[in-house]
Amino acid sequence: MPMNLEFIKARDLPDAWFQCVYSLLDNGREYIIDRGSFEGQKRLEFDYVTIHIKYPGVRPLLPDIPPSLGIPNPVAEGYLEEYLPYLMTSAKQPGEDYTYGQYLEPQIAEVIRMYKNDGFETNQAYMTVGDPNAIYLGDPPCLRGIDTRIKDKKLHFVVYFRSWDLWNGLPANLGGIQLLKEYMASSIGVGDGEIIAASKGLHLYEYVWELAQLRTMRH
Repeated sequence: MPMNLEFIKARDLPDAWFQCVYSLLDNGREYIIDRGSFEGQKRLEFDYVTIHIKYPGVRPLLPDIPPSLGIPNPVAEGYLEEYLPYLMTSAKQPGEDYTYGQYLEPQIAEVIRMYKNDGFETNQAYMTVGDPNAIYLGDPPCLRGIDTRIKDKKLHFVVYFRSWDLWNGLPANLGGIQLLKEYMASSIGVGDGEIIAASKGLHLYEYVWELAQLRTMRH
């Protein structure tokens, strides 16, 4: 069977999350995990998905869960503010192998400097997450890179995740990444732009399938 490529166009971050959940229930591949998080359990996963989010800065950034459904929001209130230092600074908590910020912190400053001093027309303003030794970690970084472009005086992000938990991870990650983008755009002196996100591992674990069906009113 050939790889099945999905393309989702979304208005904002909550819309992107909902559309991905809805589509994955129809188009995902079910398999048992041989290695990685929740080894031995089932995942439902896209072969490859590209998500184009036109207005990622529209608030709220987190998923919309109607109270009548009686299910908790995948991301707790206030989590994004706690997550942002993990994304932007190199500080690590005890027991952590890495943070995204340890890779991104120096590159954020350099991308800002590059655009301010050298101009907007460049393809070199790419921020890498991870290094060759990351493959030996028990849980290597899921986010692997944030590419940037300034077009029409707006800063746009193109991000790639090697593996991506759709229920909790996508809304938390993209919410934090959006806040990072707003900070960088303000520092450069341009407007806030779009997000294009891609992954060959966007998935739902079996333990949230029922919640996903409740939220989308699917069976």
